[in-house]
Amino acid sequence: MREGPARVRVDALDAAFEDRASELAERLGLPRDGEAEFALQIGSAGVQLSELGPQAPGPVRVDFVGGTAAHRRLYGGGAGQMIAKAVGLQPGVRPTVLDVTAGLGRDAFVLAELGCAVTMIERQPLIATLLEDGLRRAAIDAEIEAVAARMTLRCGDAIAIMREWTGEIPQVIYLDPMFPHRDKSALVKKEMRLFRPLVGDDDDAPQLLAAALELASHRVVVKRPRKAPAIAGGKPSYALEGKSSRYDVYARKSLKP
Repeated sequence: MREGPARVRVDALDAAFEDRASELAERLGLPRDGEAEFALQIGSAGVQLSELGPQAPGPVRVDFVGGTAAHRRLYGGGAGQMIAKAVGLQPGVRPTVLDVTAGLGRDAFVLAELGCAVTMIERQPLIATLLEDGLRRAAIDAEIEAVAARMTLRCGDAIAIMREWTGEIPQVIYLDPMFPHRDKSALVKKEMRLFRPLVGDDDDAPQLLAAALELASHRVVVKRPRKAPAIAGGKPSYALEGKSSRYDVYARKSLKP
């Protein structure tokens, strides 16, 4: 991970979005011009994050309407997916889920599409901005507006939010911490290349797990690379293992219809 803060500016991709770009820059405390490594760009397709420079990959945006989200919605296996089994989906059971490492919201969207009410927490303001924009566009799409209505977003430190939680206790808490890369070939994914300088690794994953175990009423689910060790701080009740990833399940009590 590179040292020091990544320099980010806000760009309008069209003159029509200058006012919105200025509002976003003020809200996030970012410059509108000058040298930068990354740009939060606003245009007709929404908000996207781009690395700048000649070798930069393409931009990243949250798109719940098309692309991989649409493909997974149509052909992803429904309630038979491993993530659905991990959080405890059964006939007549759709638990409330708190996703404390929301990222680009892909897993949260899958669970919401399957009928769960999902609250997402994302602590990195730039990623939260991408999520917020993706939810805004999803909410006005006729095919998935009902799914988007089951998703809410909070920006902030998940540990603090969980420790100060008020309101209905989430039945399931879901964690997908950023895993420290030791194989540099894993950085070829443009999302990793973009986000790692901004986010780093989730070095506080044990504290995140501890707070989740204190709050969840029924279970905590942690997504890990298949061969990675479990997060320090507690032994999973059981694990579901796939080809490249694994779900460690910390069960507290059963989810019943």
